[in-house]
Amino acid sequence: MNRRESYLRRKKINRSFASSQEMRNHNNNSLNNLNAPGNDAWSDSDRGPSSFRTRSPGAALPLSASLGRMTYLVPFPDLNLMPDSPPPETSSTAGWSFAPTLDVEADKGSNSLAIVPVPDHENHQALVVQTLDQDDQGLDRYVLKRTRMIYDSLLIHLTVEGPKPSRAVNVKAWRLMKERELWLNKGQHLVGSVPGVEIGDIFFYRMELCMFGFHRQSQAGIDYTTAQRSSFGVPIATSIIVSSGYEDDEDRGDELVYSGQGGRDKSGQQRHQKLEGGNLAMVHSMQHGVAVRVIRGLEYKSEVRSKVFVYDGLYRITDCSLVRKSGFDIFKFTLVRIQGQPEMGSARLKRALTLRNTPLAAMPAGYISFNLYGKNEGVPVYLYNDIDYNRSPLNYGYISQSDISSVISAQGGNNGGCNCKLSCTDDCICVRKNGGELPYSPYGYLLRGKPVIFECGVTCKCTSGCANRVAQRGLRKKMEVFRTREAGWGVRSLDLIHAGEFICEYAGIMVTKELGEILSTNGESLVYPGRFAGNWKLWGDLSDVYPDNVQPSYPTLPPIDYAMDVSRLRSVAAFIRHSREPNVMAQFVFHDHNNLKFPRVMLFALENISPLTELSLDYVVVDEVDERLAIGG
Repeated sequence: MNRRESYLRRKKINRSFASSQEMRNHNNNSLNNLNAPGNDAWSDSDRGPSSFRTRSPGAALPLSASLGRMTYLVPFPDLNLMPDSPPPETSSTAGWSFAPTLDVEADKGSNSLAIVPVPDHENHQALVVQTLDQDDQGLDRYVLKRTRMIYDSLLIHLTVEGPKPSRAVNVKAWRLMKERELWLNKGQHLVGSVPGVEIGDIFFYRMELCMFGFHRQSQAGIDYTTAQRSSFGVPIATSIIVSSGYEDDEDRGDELVYSGQGGRDKSGQQRHQKLEGGNLAMVHSMQHGVAVRVIRGLEYKSEVRSKVFVYDGLYRITDCSLVRKSGFDIFKFTLVRIQGQPEMGSARLKRALTLRNTPLAAMPAGYISFNLYGKNEGVPVYLYNDIDYNRSPLNYGYISQSDISSVISAQGGNNGGCNCKLSCTDDCICVRKNGGELPYSPYGYLLRGKPVIFECGVTCKCTSGCANRVAQRGLRKKMEVFRTREAGWGVRSLDLIHAGEFICEYAGIMVTKELGEILSTNGESLVYPGRFAGNWKLWGDLSDVYPDNVQPSYPTLPPIDYAMDVSRLRSVAAFIRHSREPNVMAQFVFHDHNNLKFPRVMLFALENISPLTELSLDYVVVDEVDERLAIGG
């Protein structure tokens, strides 16, 4: 573990709190000014007609007490909204004086925020956030992505240990992460955005939300801080999960009506909802103008799950009412999305579903082609440009596999195969080549990155459905080459891509190093796979979970120094742009020959990639010229 990784390890287990005496004095002065003589902030005359004591600040104290770039949540003393008596059976909060009196501004630049202790309540761990600079935002995102990578890898490994239901595997992974102290924000109650989590991030299990301190309730739809942990002295709602559990709930995206929690006893019998727990916390959040995280649960069929959870940003609670439904009282909360945030992840997911089936209905202008590959690929690849009139991708021919005939015919041979009947077993020759284990899970996801993977080939006797035949099957996701506003072309998927899932082959015409040097002098677009970042080393590394685990041994590869000419023939991967924080990695794979100098380059997902998210690959470029060559011209 290098110095940077050691620092990040300490950061994600025990995040440091930034609190100085100057900040304490500033906030204490704010409170002293609030309680100064003549400032009658708490008046019993504000008592509402529905027996709710509503002590509203006379001179509006801003929720954000700013000190330079720091933003703090200031505690409100002696606030009490508990009812003297139950509300009428059918009523509205119009007369309750529940209108928010405070304001919270959205972080319009980013969702990456730092944690700051609430003054005078540090022992309660109820935390709010401050805006970070660019480096800290990137660091928080890096920590979250690395932690999720460990968790996603662990899930895949556990599916190989035995035929367990997905929920059982998820719970075991969740517990292992907790035992190894790999949870993020453990014991902290975050108000507002969670550091490292971005709008549009997709999660597959509620346990994931708990593990990152994003939504700490494994079942309840409302997460909140208790009065003991809140700087207000009252419970405050922090996040909700919208899953359309009530037929009369309204969800228009930027505005939604959310039903309160409760309403059933332990035996399952329906009952009145009460102003307690999450419902009471929602009322307090509305009263104080505290932003609430909204996570939507959506039906989305995939190989592993039929439902996903998508983060859609921060909302304010603007109204609360108590309505009668089938003879029982139900709380209804109206939430409005704070402006200035990125597009909702759920909206992007729904748009991607439309684009997969009826693209012109979602985007009537901009599409140039719906089948860039022609008949050379079974899954269509779209071409989209709504920025200018450039159509240069039409100038290339497209192939799903690299043309290796010029190098293998003179230097290679056929791959020796196994004698398995249906699928490879633990003791077949192909498994032994891969270090004694199959490289893929039952779902076809990569178990761990390796210097090289040996898939079954044409001389193997196993069937096409063999678990060791994954990358050779080619593209399975609908892709779109699109014109970017920054520079050149990019690639995005119209489908959800799971972490560890195969995407496509980085294909072109393989040429020797010597021929590549000649072609480069003529200005041809060349890619050098041997220079790609070794991100495969990160995927499947579970040393933090199993410190005593012995890694399998792998064959040593000779230097990979061939070049790939993509100036005439290429795959869609040649349009993937460079990034130093990529979501895609390159993995060398053999399946049709055994010449170790010329492996095929297969691309796998390093993380869960939401639909319409641009794919990125680390080409290890050193300047702008290399970057232009890396993305294929």
